[in-house]
Amino acid sequence: MRWLLALFCLSVASVSHAAFTETIIRKPQPVVQPVSPASAVVQGPLIDKVLVLKSERRLQLISRGEPLKTYRISLGKQPKGAKVREGDKKTPEGLYWLDWRKVSDRYNLAMHISYPNISDAAKARREGVDAGGMIMIHGTPINEEYPEWYFHTLDWTEGCIAMRNDDMREVWSMVKDGTLIEIRP
Repeated sequence: MRWLLALFCLSVASVSHAAFTETIIRKPQPVVQPVSPASAVVQGPLIDKVLVLKSERRLQLISRGEPLKTYRISLGKQPKGAKVREGDKKTPEGLYWLDWRKVSDRYNLAMHISYPNISDAAKARREGVDAGGMIMIHGTPINEEYPEWYFHTLDWTEGCIAMRNDDMREVWSMVKDGTLIEIRP
């Protein structure tokens, strides 16, 4: 009987250890051809995650756990706190996916963030409000009256994450659909 208990404990210990083991395989990553016709060829190193630091107005591209590139961003007009409802002009906070992209007449290139997640939707339901949606990472308008530099230092969106158009083109070319995005306060 003791040997059965010892075998059980050994198997539980090995399984629990495996849950916390991270395997890192370093090899060149292939160029990925996205499925969407509106998307460009993803080039360069594999981007595992996009990290947004709202308090620093920074977006980082993370490859193999290390920041590869950092960009200045603009947020919603009410940048403090997490988005709760449609129209609150806040940028969400949490874990999401960059699930599809489009060429936008208004904001050039745009990548959709999978807001609301299950937690956001449940919170909005508890509060009896619509969580909203259509949160994107996008470029800035091309407008002669308000040039791009005008938008670059303001929080001006309705809850989206905005970047300079050159920066957005670079992110568009490096990040594939299905990439994790974490938005921190």
